[in-house]
Amino acid sequence: AAAEACVGQVVLPGDVLLLPAHPDEDGERLRLGTAAAPRGRLLCGPGLRRCAAGLLVTKCGLLRHRQAGGGAAGGGAYWVDSQQKRYVPVKGDHVIGIVTAKAGDVFKLDVGGSEQASLSYLAFEGATKRNRPNVQVGDLIYGQFLVANKDMEPEMVCIDSSGRSSGMGIIGQDGFLFKVSLGLIRKLLAPKCEIIQELSQLYPFELVLGMNGRIWVKAKTVQQTLIIVNILEACEYMTAVQRKQALAKLSGN
Repeated sequence: AAAEACVGQVVLPGDVLLLPAHPDEDGERLRLGTAAAPRGRLLCGPGLRRCAAGLLVTKCGLLRHRQAGGGAAGGGAYWVDSQQKRYVPVKGDHVIGIVTAKAGDVFKLDVGGSEQASLSYLAFEGATKRNRPNVQVGDLIYGQFLVANKDMEPEMVCIDSSGRSSGMGIIGQDGFLFKVSLGLIRKLLAPKCEIIQELSQLYPFELVLGMNGRIWVKAKTVQQTLIIVNILEACEYMTAVQRKQALAKLSGN
């Protein structure tokens, strides 16, 4: 089936999505539609894999497509939107990990994947051999994957390319950690997410979202924290109208 015709429909593992190929200068580039730029890049997102015929579906879900930014700058992206709960590490993803062990100079973290991730004690801002970060077993760490592929152990860091923490590192001691589906996390991480904007008008709170389906939340009181946790968990099954009604009840109290 043609990829453009399947957008918004359910696709199944094993389906092959055909892409309209246009002969280019080097004869090997794939471009979407006649309006795409000569050097348009096609991004292959979660649930899809490149194959000779086009894109091979590896997950069940709804096919999504986003046009490239800047009009004629590129070919956009295809991905499969699914309600999956098991996380597969991806390079560059920001996740919340739980420290499970200290092994020499390396910490082992549970990130919700099939195996644990490693984190060097030097992968923190300002860390040196003498100035080690105070990380204990059970601590929550917000970081990103530097290495993540099927043949190697995932490796995390808490610094960006310029050595800055950029908000990554050890998450505060109190607060509440809970898990949601990966689909809801993607929705919450979208720019100008309505759910987050509506919640921020209710109470002031701190929020850390991990691409591995984990959310850490902390408000002024335990009661407020639990209210926010319950609303975020219920967002999975509520429509926008139901959510607005529930928030209106709470703000009226």
